[in-house]
Amino acid sequence: MNLNDTDKNRIIELIKAGEKLPKEFIYKLFADEEDVFLFWNGRKEDTTNIALPFHSIEHIDEPRKEKDKAQASMFETDFRGRQLKGWTNKLIWGDNKLILSSLVNGPIREEIEKEGGLKLIYIDPPFAVGADFGFDIQIGDETAEKKQSIIEEIAYRDTWGKGISSYLSMMYERLKLMHNLLATDGSIYVHCDWRMTSYLRLILNDIFGESNFINEIVWCYSIGGKGNTRFGRKHDNILFYSKSDKYIFNGSDKDVITERKANSHMRAKTDEDGREYQEKTDRKSGKVYRYYIDEGKIPEDYWIDIEQLNREDSERLDYPTQKPEKLLRRIIAASSNEGDLIADFFCGSGATVAAAEKLGRKWITTDLGRFSVHTARKRLIGVQRELQESGKDFRAFELLNLGKYERQFFMDDLTNGKRKAKEDLYVDLILEAYKAKRIEGHSTLHGTKAGRFVNVGPLDVPVTQSRLMDIFEECKQKLYTQVDVLGFEFEMGLTPQFIQELKEKGVSVTLKYIPKDVFDKRAVEKGQVKFFDVAYLNTKEKVKGKTITIELTDFVTHYTQDDIEELQQSMRAGSKVVIEDGQIFKIEKDKNGIITRTVLTKNWFDWIDYWAIDFNYEDKKEIIKVKNDKGETEEKWSGNYLFENEWQSFRTKKTPTLEFTSIAHEYKKTGKYKVMVKVVDILGIDTSKIIEVNIK
Repeated sequence: MNLNDTDKNRIIELIKAGEKLPKEFIYKLFADEEDVFLFWNGRKEDTTNIALPFHSIEHIDEPRKEKDKAQASMFETDFRGRQLKGWTNKLIWGDNKLILSSLVNGPIREEIEKEGGLKLIYIDPPFAVGADFGFDIQIGDETAEKKQSIIEEIAYRDTWGKGISSYLSMMYERLKLMHNLLATDGSIYVHCDWRMTSYLRLILNDIFGESNFINEIVWCYSIGGKGNTRFGRKHDNILFYSKSDKYIFNGSDKDVITERKANSHMRAKTDEDGREYQEKTDRKSGKVYRYYIDEGKIPEDYWIDIEQLNREDSERLDYPTQKPEKLLRRIIAASSNEGDLIADFFCGSGATVAAAEKLGRKWITTDLGRFSVHTARKRLIGVQRELQESGKDFRAFELLNLGKYERQFFMDDLTNGKRKAKEDLYVDLILEAYKAKRIEGHSTLHGTKAGRFVNVGPLDVPVTQSRLMDIFEECKQKLYTQVDVLGFEFEMGLTPQFIQELKEKGVSVTLKYIPKDVFDKRAVEKGQVKFFDVAYLNTKEKVKGKTITIELTDFVTHYTQDDIEELQQSMRAGSKVVIEDGQIFKIEKDKNGIITRTVLTKNWFDWIDYWAIDFNYEDKKEIIKVKNDKGETEEKWSGNYLFENEWQSFRTKKTPTLEFTSIAHEYKKTGKYKVMVKVVDILGIDTSKIIEVNIK
């Protein structure tokens, strides 16, 4: 420690006075650590160290059942089911810090190690200050903006709230967790641009070691980057590091090599087969090397042969930051082998894992954004269909999240694990976020808001029909006629018909989802948390013998993201597309201040982007893996069932229309079955329904 007595006394005085230490003292305190010490405001050495169990939301074993498959079943022993057994690929929705920690410390780590470890990580993290999680959705010929959710806005504020220092803290912890997860012969590619490349290079040196820096790849493109007051910015940077000096590199792979152009300073020759080549003599050994022009070569660290996606590109999904698959194919082919496990912890549109699936790699990918995960799900089902159509192997994937365990973690963090405090604080927290007042002296009701009573559903389990009946009985007894029931999850049996029956008996019940945003104090204090009504879907079932077809007949939502009255008062002349109470409107204001409204969602199906069916929902229990107090892995039933995605229809850029009737599914045995239908709307929000059928 390079401090004299005067320095030490001065530091003590400053600390006692609660004042900031001058930077020169900070550097002196760490002078013995290294010649150059990487420091920023908020740097922490420790990482999140928890292992939360993962919940399986959806399991996609094959792209979908088709009519000809059903006819072929008598000739094939197993026409459904994935063609590649073993590892199931993982698409995970949630905060990648908690996900990475759970992968590093939890039971899935054992599965990863059994697959040979994680060989490659590619990430394209946010690196543009000002970027957000918003996206555009298409409604006919109009475009509406889907604003970032509060949880996404909070992530954005945590990333950029203090400028570069908070960004570095966010990336540092995640990169340390990724380093832990990588196999010894693994590599990482970090995609960035001129804004962050210098900072990330220093962080990666700090974590991976300067000796494990392999390349800084400059990806050049011709689209964008124009300017009259500077040279046009037309490249991104990709930082390539290895875990050790033993790493995979397949320089001659067909997806890696680039076109070899004849050297203008060397004479070209032609062999007996008419192939053009050039020769080069090694000055030391005198050995002559022959280079065939048509064989291609390992690209240098500047890539000029891969373009960004343009507006007309068939691969384009209109997703912000989307990268071309060709770029990802080169990276994946270079630094992994067929059958290896790779990961992308900033999934975006899913380009990395789409390329990985086509190249025969196993994968894990994660994203915080609900819409990102939904976009990737559709894309990956499309890849499965493409591979199936061409007779190639593909692998099942599952959609996971941390579910109630993430909520428990947030509450433990707020209450230091005190159970009684947790229960009281939880109800207070939800009521505050909902802007409701707490009431006492009731058995099922917790608060009031604008003349309506409020029930706060449980943290860990769905709101059930029996719970609603208890609420109904108390309301009838006390002559209350209106109640809002708030919950993270709702039992599948809570149909519009059941809610209507309660209303006809004198109590109007509204079901509303509690968003994850409630666990951020800043969002609650600022009144930014939005609760939205539970959506409903209707179907028509046609049973003939042992076969069933499902028709989607209606969808009702009350989603709101805009206040039209407030918007109309503030908007200038022009037009704006807004979403309020389950309708999407185009608001137009002319120069004279006259406002007109046009409803864009003219049909219920305008809201639907995707729907899928599990024809035998309760045939497979969801088994989760948890570690006990001894650190041993145990398997237990979560109480839920896996949604096996057997048939689906969804909108794509090429096919914007939906099918509303499924194929005929044939059951092998008579009996009672439960069918689950899942709808994902244009905002990426799930709604499900269970149908009971009797096959005779």
